[in-house]
Amino acid sequence: MGVLKRFEQRLEGLVNGTFAKVFKSEVQPVEIAGALQRECDNNATIWNRDRTVVPNDFIVELSTPDHERLSPYSGQLGDELSGMVRDYAKQQRYTFMGPIKVHLEKADDLDTGLYRVRSRTLASSTSQDHPGPAAAATRAAVPRGGHVGPPPMPTSPPPGSASPVPRTGPPGAGPQPYAQTRRWIEINGTRHQISRPTLVLGRSTDADVRIDDPGVSRRHCEIRVGTPPTIQDLGSTNGIVVDGQHTTRANLRDGSRIVVGSTTIVYRQAEG
Repeated sequence: MGVLKRFEQRLEGLVNGTFAKVFKSEVQPVEIAGALQRECDNNATIWNRDRTVVPNDFIVELSTPDHERLSPYSGQLGDELSGMVRDYAKQQRYTFMGPIKVHLEKADDLDTGLYRVRSRTLASSTSQDHPGPAAAATRAAVPRGGHVGPPPMPTSPPPGSASPVPRTGPPGAGPQPYAQTRRWIEINGTRHQISRPTLVLGRSTDADVRIDDPGVSRRHCEIRVGTPPTIQDLGSTNGIVVDGQHTTRANLRDGSRIVVGSTTIVYRQAEG
C-alpha cells in the first residue's frame, strides 16, 4: 500500500470522523501530502553515495476560508503530515538534518482551493517554528491536483539518475568532478524531477506523478531510467503517444513529447 493511501486511511478515523466532514470542500489533505512529497523530491540534495538530504521544515499556506476551516485541526493534521513525510522519506531512503515540522498558515493573496508550500532544511540545533522568507523555497499557488509554475532545480543531481561519468582534464591535473545526467518531465509548465530508477504516472494518489485527467488511467505509464531511458504503458485504457506515434513502449530523448489522455508531457534531460 502506498504512503498516501495509508495517510488517507489514518485520517479517516481521526476525531470520530470529523476530518471526513471538514475535508469535503476545497483543499484536501491528500493533496497537501502529495505536495510535500514533491517538495522533498524537488529539493533533494546528494551529500554522498549513502545520504540524500531533503527539507524537514514545511509551511503550507492556505486561503483565508481554507485556513479557518482547517486551523482547529492544525496540530493533529501537522502531526499526520509530518508522519507521512517521514514514511515517504524512509521509502525513498531520504534523510533529514533535524525534526520534521509542518505548519499551516493563512495567506491573504490565495483564493479558496489554492495552497502554497515553502520548505527549508534545518539542523537540529537551529530548528525554528517558522522559516523566514529569505531562506524558504517558495512555491507558486497550487490549484487542486498540482503545482503551478516550475519549482527550482535541486542544488545537486537527484538520486536514481544515470551513473556518474568522470570528466577528463589535462594530463597531470588529477581527478576531475563527475558529470551526471539530470532528468525531469514537464507537464503544463510544471517540472517534476525523475529522482529514482522508475517514475509511475497516473490518476491514482499512489502514482509518483499524479495527473488529474479523466482520460488517464490510475497507473497509466512508467518512465524507466536507463541507457536509453524508456517509457512503458502499464495496460492503460487509452494508451500512450510518443512523438506522434501510438505505442506501448518507446525510447526517450531530450524533448520527447508524450501524450496521455489529453495531457502532454515533455521529457527532458541534461548533463550537469
